This record gives sequence, structure tokens and C-alpha cells, in this order.
Amino acid sequence: MEITDANLQTLGNYLLQTLSPDPAVRRPAEKFLESVEGNQNYPLLLLNLLDKPGVEANIRVSAAITFKNYIKRNWRVLDEAHDKIHPDDRATIKRLIVGVMLNSPEQIQNQLSDAISIIGREDFPDKWPDLLVEMVGKFQSGDFHIINGVLRTAHSIFKRYRHEFKSQELWTEIKFVLDNFAAPFTELFKATMELATKHASDPKALKVIFSSLVLICKIFYSLNFQDLPEYFEDNMEIWMNNFLTLLQVDNKLLQTQDEEEAGLLEHVKSQICDNVALYAQKYDEEFCNHLPKFVDTIWHLLVTTGQEVKYDLLVSNAIQFLASVAERPGYKSLFQATETLHSICEKVIVPNMQFRAADEETFEDNPEEYIRRDIEGSDIDTRRRAACDLVKALSKNFEGPVIQNFSQYVQAMLLEYAKNPATNWKNKDVAIYLVTSLAAKAQTQKHGITQTSELVNVNDFFNAHVVPDLQSPNVNEFPVLKADAIKYVMTFRNQLPVDSIIACVPLLVNHLLDNSQVCHTYAALALERIFTVRHPQGGAAITKSKMEGHVEVLLVNLFKALEHEGSSENEYVMKAIMRSFSMLQDGILPYVGTLIGKLTEKLIAVSKNPSKPHFNHYLFESICIAIRSTCKADLQAVTSFESGLFPPFQAILQQDVQEFIPYVFQILSLLLEMHVDSIPESYMALFPHLLTPVLWERPGNIPPLVRLLQAYIEKGSRSIGAEKVNGLLGIFQKLIASKSNDHEGFYLINSIIQHIPADVLSQYMKQVFVLLFQRLQSSKTTKYVKSLLVFFCLYAIQFTANTLIEMVDGIQPKMFGMVVERLFVLDVQKVSGSIERKICAVGITKMLTEAPAMIEGEYSRFWAPLLQALIGLFELPEDDTIPEDEHFIEIEETPGYQTAYSQLMFAGKKENDPVAAVPDAKIHLAQSLYKLSAGHPGRLLPMISTGLQADASTFLQQYLQAAGVTLV
Repeated sequence: MEITDANLQTLGNYLLQTLSPDPAVRRPAEKFLESVEGNQNYPLLLLNLLDKPGVEANIRVSAAITFKNYIKRNWRVLDEAHDKIHPDDRATIKRLIVGVMLNSPEQIQNQLSDAISIIGREDFPDKWPDLLVEMVGKFQSGDFHIINGVLRTAHSIFKRYRHEFKSQELWTEIKFVLDNFAAPFTELFKATMELATKHASDPKALKVIFSSLVLICKIFYSLNFQDLPEYFEDNMEIWMNNFLTLLQVDNKLLQTQDEEEAGLLEHVKSQICDNVALYAQKYDEEFCNHLPKFVDTIWHLLVTTGQEVKYDLLVSNAIQFLASVAERPGYKSLFQATETLHSICEKVIVPNMQFRAADEETFEDNPEEYIRRDIEGSDIDTRRRAACDLVKALSKNFEGPVIQNFSQYVQAMLLEYAKNPATNWKNKDVAIYLVTSLAAKAQTQKHGITQTSELVNVNDFFNAHVVPDLQSPNVNEFPVLKADAIKYVMTFRNQLPVDSIIACVPLLVNHLLDNSQVCHTYAALALERIFTVRHPQGGAAITKSKMEGHVEVLLVNLFKALEHEGSSENEYVMKAIMRSFSMLQDGILPYVGTLIGKLTEKLIAVSKNPSKPHFNHYLFESICIAIRSTCKADLQAVTSFESGLFPPFQAILQQDVQEFIPYVFQILSLLLEMHVDSIPESYMALFPHLLTPVLWERPGNIPPLVRLLQAYIEKGSRSIGAEKVNGLLGIFQKLIASKSNDHEGFYLINSIIQHIPADVLSQYMKQVFVLLFQRLQSSKTTKYVKSLLVFFCLYAIQFTANTLIEMVDGIQPKMFGMVVERLFVLDVQKVSGSIERKICAVGITKMLTEAPAMIEGEYSRFWAPLLQALIGLFELPEDDTIPEDEHFIEIEETPGYQTAYSQLMFAGKKENDPVAAVPDAKIHLAQSLYKLSAGHPGRLLPMISTGLQADASTFLQQYLQAAGVTLV
């Protein structure tokens, strides 16, 4: 693709079409762009287009987004053979991108900044050392549009330091950054602070200056996160004094009129609270002299900042700073005075736990956002959560006084509520929050509260103040208090008595009909969590038998909850459906016809525009459980599932709904594996389509496709003739060439040699072995060697050890000796997985006892070392070391942006044991050696006594005794 005006215009037209709401226009354009993205100059055309004057703004923005996504998908290369970006394009992109980004409008600048960050993650600093020099040089420009572009890019590159694991490579990179960036960055900070003072009365200038200060404060946090850099320690005075100054700035020109949208000043102050909290937590020795001033300043900030939503992040971060100081024993003296605790409670905690009008508005008008903040602990910390965290922090050092102090507030609020519930319901809401904060000492996302304060009686409060709200016949009355009550049950599900939890189930089922989206969502979430609670005596607390009498209403109300406005794709409700199916198992059988009908309807609806990945995942999981539960009771029911599911599945495959295709393959595998004798014609009609290359281009498709092909091979080996085997081996060849997917290639070839008749396979096997040895020679990895050893052993089991030896030596004379010496003896200890190790044990036993070449022929010198390796496989721990220089790719890694493989837990494949006939591999070895020694009397004992190490001989003797045999 040449960079010409004609090509730029064509590309612009296609990008414009991708913005169309009409799928008939949009999808072909997306397909075209996908088809040309491997062409040289494609990314450069995008860069030219987004930088070209006169091009419509929406096309330029689309080009920037497309370019960023292209970089995201393709810059990282896991397999050299699949590098879609030409080396010249890589070099040109790195040469041009910073300049283009800095000259672009902010919307495009943001996209290109992200692209630079993605490239930087792979190439910076080793393959792109000039990046930092180029960026720092722009600080001198004096143009804050350019400076802010540089700062935005620096922030996007450096922010990963906040979550990277410590490593020498990371330290080296951070040192490189600090050596080149820290000093000019500090000078820029000082200069920007001077400009802020100089232009204090110029609103336009202040906006630009404070945009820079927000980014500077964020970059400071990233550069100081891993460790305290020497440069920042030496210049702490400059940074901290200026931070204090900024916290005290109260310039009216920087205040926004909007009550909800935080302004630049709030962003600067909240980031500074984060920065000093980091120093207080991690570098208190160096920071301790500055800390009291920050405590005073931030305390003043808190008691003078209003309740408006725009201050939420600032107040939250300011409280989190106090919490980070309060929980450290070294600063205990700052908080221990009774009047200080009282003041914190009265002026900070209780005001910030209040349920404000803005919270009520979010509860009613934006329930998803309310749930995200309240339950999930979203990135935007709420004032309430910060206040709860401060309560917990203070309780670590002053548990008694804190609980005594706050208990008075709780009692006072409950009394106010009791006087007039209709008017004072918000008082009870705060009381419940305070009790939860005081009681909870430790919690996890999965298990809820795991440790409570002995000074708070969770059960008494539950019975007195929570149960009445749950039992209220009007489920729509006081929705916020209903939500609080349901959340209390969910939070303390492991502390409340099991009988109380069971008694809550019908109450929660009723609340699935609550009109409030928050309430019926919380009810679904609480049920889902309760169904996973363990009984103190072991096992599940709530079982199918305990649900008798409630099953039908539970299932009916769960599906009714999906009919509420705003909840048609409610992921919490769908997860509760999945968990209910899983807990009830065959208890759903009387209702399964109706249930599958409803699930299929939902599947057809969401496949038109998949937008909620969690909802979709739980939907497919629910379908899997329904299939398993029903077919376990009646295997013939598989056909009724097929007739119901095939039409939507066919539509998904035909319309190429990428998000759903991996799920469809998994469920098809599950259904096909339930057939006993042969493969129905409907499946065979699909088979050729499964081999089309485009399906295999998407990494997310590969594991479920391989599993589906394995099901075809296992269930219909008689229907798979030479032509279809050829297609399967083509897929095998593609997979085996890839470091990230070679294990999938082995799954496929192992199924082929197990199930396809030998006479069909014989003509292909030499070429299979040639391919395997070529890959071994060109790029050997530990993962590949482990899989290869399992394959060799399985081949020996299926076709005899002699056939294996003849096949290997047929490729190159005497090569089998090298295979034994350099692969089996050295690496069999690395094979992982109980069945895989068992296959190796049985395969090696066959080589030792059934192959004349190993016993008396040219390979007899390897007999004892191979036996030694086999005993090591039995007795030594698995060798999980990986060579330091090896770029080892974990099986879970999938390259690219495409739908990652989302495995359905309830579609799990039953593990296949090809050596199930051998119950104990050690006994099998002993019996096989005995049989061999009977045919070669006096031959084995000298080989064992001279070739085995003493401990291995001892183990072998134990196997022989256990088998009741003696070698002769």
C-alpha cells in the first residue's frame, strides 16, 4: 500500500463507514480494514491521515483510534512468524509519532499518547532510547500545548510503575528514566509554580498551568511508587513545600460553577493527598519532618470543604491520607487524645457517611453507577468508603475508645429514625454504615467479612434492626434501607448463624421483585454469595434439600428480575441464576423446558449486540449447567437441547459474533461429547467450516476449537476419512509452529493417534514426525519438550515402542539414541500433570521392556539411564525450572486484542486417560520387567546393578516387592 492521496482517500472513506450505525455498512468496512492491516505502510497511512490538514475531524479521530488499536493488537510479537508490522514501518512510526502527537488536537493527542505508551511498554528504553531525550527537549519550548502533550505521554508510560512487580529489569528502566527525566521534570515543576503565581489573575493561563500541575503530580506518584529515588529525597523540600502551597490555594478563578464536575484545583489537591499518603506509608522515616504540616493542612481542608459532589475525590483522598497516617503506630500520638477522636468522628466521619441528595439521585437515576461504587469498590472511591477506612484505621490502635465514641452516634441516629422513620430514614442508613465499619476488621471480595470486632455484636444488631426491614411486606418501601439490610446480610454472611442465613433466603427471593434496580440487584448478589457459604461442620450451608418449597419461586423471581427496567442484562441476576442452577442440580429438572426457553430467548437478544461480557459469560455457564444436569438424568435429552440451541448458534456463527463464538464451540463440544456411538449429520455439516483459516486467526477461538475437533475425532473416527485427516493435520501444522499454541497442536495430534485408524494415518505419520523435529530444532522451549515427550510415549503405547524407534530412525539413522539421551533422560522430570506423567511412565516402560533395540541392540547403553530417569519421574518432585534465557510463554497467554478465550467452568472436559487400563504405573513397570527377565534370564540384573544409582535400586526393589515378583 503506497502512501498516495488516492489511498488516503480510500482509507478515509472506509474509516467513515466504520462509524455508521448500520451494521450492513459498518461490518464490511471493519472487515476490509482487518484484511489490509498486515500490509506494509498501513499504519503510516493512518498516521498521515490523522495528521493531514483538511481531513474531516471525525475521520481524523477515527484514524487515531484505529491506529491505537492496531498498535495495541500488533506491536507486541509473541511469534516472530506472525509479526504483522514491517520493520521499516516500526522504525518510521517511532521516528514520527511524538512529533505528530504533539502537533495534534487534544482528542487525537490522547489516542497517540496511549499508542506511544503501548510501544514504550515493549521497546522503551532498550529499543527506543531517544524517546525520553526527544520528550524532555520539548520542556524548553515554553508552549504548554506541547508540554502537556509530553507530560500526558510520560504519565501514560510511567504509570505502569505503580503495579509492576519488582525486578532488576524494572529498576534498570526506572534508573534510566530518573537519570534523564527527574532533574528537568523538577525544574519544570518549579517554573510552572512560578507561572501559577505570576498568572494568578488570568483564568485562561491558569487553566493551562493547572492542567500541567495535575499531570506533574500524577507523574511524581508513578516515579516514587516503587522506591524513594535519591533525586526526590534530595529535593524533597522543593516538592513538599510546593505541595503544601498548592493544598492551600483558594483561587476563585479556578473554582467551577458546576456542583458535580471536579475542577483542576480539586484534581491537583486530591493527587497531592495521594502523593503524601504514599510517602507517609512507605517513606515515613524520610518524610516524618514534613508530615505534621500535611496533617494540619489536610485536616483544615477537610473541615472547610463542602458536601458538593465535585469535592468527592478530594475529600476521599484526604481522608485516605489521614487513614494511612492513623494506622501507623509511629503516629499514634497525633490521634490518641479523646477530643481529637471525638472531633474526627463529629467533623469528618459522620458528615462524610451521610446519604446526600446526590447519592439518592444516583441510587434512583444511575443505579449501575451506585452499585459499582458501593459494592464493587470502583476506582472512584466514595466519601463513605474513605470514612469507613478511617474508622478501621483508627480502630487498629484505639478500638475501645473508637467503638465507645461511635456507639453513641449509632444509638442517637437509631433513636432519631424511630421517632419518624418516613422523615429520618437517612439516620438509620448512616447507623448501619457505622456499625458495619466498626464490626469489620478484615474482609475479602470472595468471602465477605472474615474477622469482626469482639466489641460489636453483629447478630444482635441484625435481629433488632436488619430483619424488620427484610420482613416488611412492602418490598418497595424505603428502598435505600432495604438495600442496606440486604447488603448487611451479604457482608456478614459468614458471621451470622446458618439458621438465620437460611431464614433470609425467602426474604431475599421476595426482594428480587423490588422495583428498585439497586435492591433487586443486591438481592440477586446476596443469594449468589449465600449459596457459596460453607457450613461450620463442612459442606455447603444451603443445599438443595434446604431449598425445598422455595425452588419454583426462586427460579420464577430470578427471571422476573431480568424483566425489570434497566436489568435486562443484569450480570448479578444472571450470576445468581447460574449459582442457583449449580446448587440445585437435578432440582431444576421439572422446570428445565421453560428455563432453557428463557435462556435461549435471552441469548438471541444479546447476540444482536453483545455489550455486557460478564452477563454473557454467566448466561452461557447457566446453559451448560442445564445441559449437564438434564443429560445426567436422561442422556436422550441432548437432542432437545440441540434443537433449541442450534438455530441461535447457527446465527452467531453466520453473523460472526466474535465475542460468542468461543462459547458456542465449547457448548457444541459439551453436546457432542454426550453422543455415544456416532456423530449426527448436523455436526458433520459443520465440520468443514471449523477448518477455515479465518477462525484460527483469532487466539480466543483456538482452545475451544481444538476441543471441538477432539470431540469429533473421539466420537466419529469412523466418519473421518483421509480427506478430513488431511485438514486436521493442516491445523496441527499451524498450531505446532506457534510457541503460544503448540500445546494445543499436541492435544489435537494426541487425539488423532488415539482414535483415527492406523491404516488411515500411516501415510501421514512420517511427515508429522519431521514437522515435530523441525520445530524442536528451530525453537525449542520447555513447554514444547514436555508435550513432545508425552506424544512420543503415547505413540509408543498406541503403535508399540518398536514402531516409534523405527519412525525416528527412519528420519535420520541412529536419531532415537539422541532422543533418549537428550530429551527423555534430561527432561522427562519436567513433565507435569498426573495423567501426562503416567503416559510417560507407561510409554517408557514399553521402550525398556518391549523394544529389542533397547535391550540387546544398539541402544542398550541407554537402557539403565532411561530406567533411572523413569524412577526419578516416580520418586523425585517435578522439575519446574525454566532456563533463564528462554522466552517462556505460559499457556494462559494469548496474543492480540481479540476476544480472549473465556473458558466455561461448567463446560469442562472430562479428563481422558489413555492408559486407564494401568491402575499403578510402578506395579506395571515391575510386572513388565519381570516378564522381560523371564525371556532374558540373567540379562537385567547386571544392567541394573551397574547402571542404577543406589537409591533408584532401592525404589525398584520396593516396586518388585509390591508387585510380588523377582527378576531372574
